[in-house]
Amino acid sequence: MKESLRSQVPPFYVMEVMKAAARREVAGGDVLHLEVGQPMTPAPSRVREAARRGLTVDRLGYTAATGLVALRARVGRFYGERYGLDVSHERVVMTIGASAGFVLSCLALFDPGDRVAMTVPGYSAYRNVLTALGLELVEVRVDAETRFVPAVDRLEKAGPLDGLVVASPSNPTGVTLTAEEMKEVAGFCSTTGTVLVSDEIYHGIDYGERAATALEFSDSAVVVQSFSKYFSMTGWRLGWLVVPPEMFRPLERLAQNLFIAPPTVSQLGALEAFDCTDELDANVAAYARSREILVAGLAEAGITRIAPP
Repeated sequence: MKESLRSQVPPFYVMEVMKAAARREVAGGDVLHLEVGQPMTPAPSRVREAARRGLTVDRLGYTAATGLVALRARVGRFYGERYGLDVSHERVVMTIGASAGFVLSCLALFDPGDRVAMTVPGYSAYRNVLTALGLELVEVRVDAETRFVPAVDRLEKAGPLDGLVVASPSNPTGVTLTAEEMKEVAGFCSTTGTVLVSDEIYHGIDYGERAATALEFSDSAVVVQSFSKYFSMTGWRLGWLVVPPEMFRPLERLAQNLFIAPPTVSQLGALEAFDCTDELDANVAAYARSREILVAGLAEAGITRIAPP
């Protein structure tokens, strides 16, 4: 059978390694997982309890394609609590994880042949998604000289752009754009008419200053977020988008046709997630201790060209 050209993208090798590791575990092997960005901590206890209640008292039918209004409103309040921003629920779209949110965003914002940039190194699945959707991938190389962030002078050399995908904190480099760097990137996009898509799924797992959201500097940015990382809910497959008001309806139409609705039980659990910060911040403190052990161990092994130095 003929396979489409769009399906002929490279595999997402993280998942290929995870698949091989699972085979080894089934065969009785002892595996330490370092391949996938997944917390070893469980979802907050209140989230799990809310989901259990939902399984017994709710018929778990479809929600609206954009998610429960109550959850969208809670996401909006979260932006006020964490960033001091006023975000209406009418700008929030719940998605089946951040990955579906990214696909929805690209479908709503870009047409085949549009030039969309992302950094190299960057998240390889995004590169493959952009290619599969028929977009022209523009690679912007970043390195230690730019602190592995998309410096404006390098963006200017990329030529006319329809879109720019930025991840902060970044996978795989771990670099977080400072507020000033995010402001400069947002300013470049505003000046050039480039749509800024900001992947902020690792927000909350900060080891210094709080990560800045693109929404602090741009009314037209599209933010991709997730319950997977900070909230320790990877398998619940739930994320969200914050979009300009005029993009809500186009995204809703696409979501209705492509996905019907995000998982209801995950949304019921997620309603509690934003009120579990003590538990979640304790997780981050544990990650920080692990990080300190790793950094010290690398130094003892003679590996010193790392960040932090």
